[in-house]
Amino acid sequence: MKPRTPIIVNILVILTILFIVYYMFIQSTAFLSSAYFWGTVVIACVLALIHNAISDLIENAKFKELSEEERRAYLEAKNKPYFKSLWESAFKKQSTKDEKDILIDHGFDGIMELDNQLPKWWLGLFWFGVAYCVVYIISFAFTSFANPTDEYETEYKQQIAAIDEYMKTVPQKTIETAEYNSDLIAEGEEVFKTNCVSCHMDGGAGGIGPNLTDNYWINQPEETLFKSVFHVVYNGSPNNPAMVAFGQNGQLTGNDIEKVAAYIYHINQELPDAQGGAAPQGEEAKWK
Repeated sequence: MKPRTPIIVNILVILTILFIVYYMFIQSTAFLSSAYFWGTVVIACVLALIHNAISDLIENAKFKELSEEERRAYLEAKNKPYFKSLWESAFKKQSTKDEKDILIDHGFDGIMELDNQLPKWWLGLFWFGVAYCVVYIISFAFTSFANPTDEYETEYKQQIAAIDEYMKTVPQKTIETAEYNSDLIAEGEEVFKTNCVSCHMDGGAGGIGPNLTDNYWINQPEETLFKSVFHVVYNGSPNNPAMVAFGQNGQLTGNDIEKVAAYIYHINQELPDAQGGAAPQGEEAKWK
């Protein structure tokens, strides 16, 4: 008869497994505040204590059947610290007598095969893995608990909400603080496509609105092209009521206007004039 694993070790293993399983499903530690998690912990611990109590009864009954020598050997092994005995068992070598009892009647190249039983920890992990797979497949197929699509949608909404909350407090660019930055061009192009392309056409070639790729401008309120574009997008055009004051009416933030101004500066100063663009309007600009 071998000493059993202490109940505290079994409970620690159970808690570790529960933590790993919940974390794999939830992908965060939010479950630590869930009543379901702590209910599972309590149930698992109670079952472990019941199992330990039953095992104590069985152990006591078997102990009475041992001889005096077997009792001394058992008590000596039981009094040894658990982790010390675990460490020693990992490097324990089977005796010749033990090997004879489990020898299989065949071999190869002088190597004899032993019919060792698989370790209980290995079997336990195997069956735990099987049970986990069954639970996971059922959850994935019939619930939204382990569905990655639902988890993605939830996290996406949380991220959008966090961005919206951040945008409420982040300082917005003004005409005094806005600066041209080539890193803003790609985002500025997306803002342009969403808000400006219906009038100025793709690539700023002009249509209902003027061509943004040549050097003729109806409005030149600032000394530099970038600042002038920021001014007009924010305040609108005094010469054309159709030009929306995107900043004043709150359709675009100061940061968005900085991005679209960077894009317009890019297509005007760093790219050739749009082929087939609308005829020039306004006066030729002399930017600083």
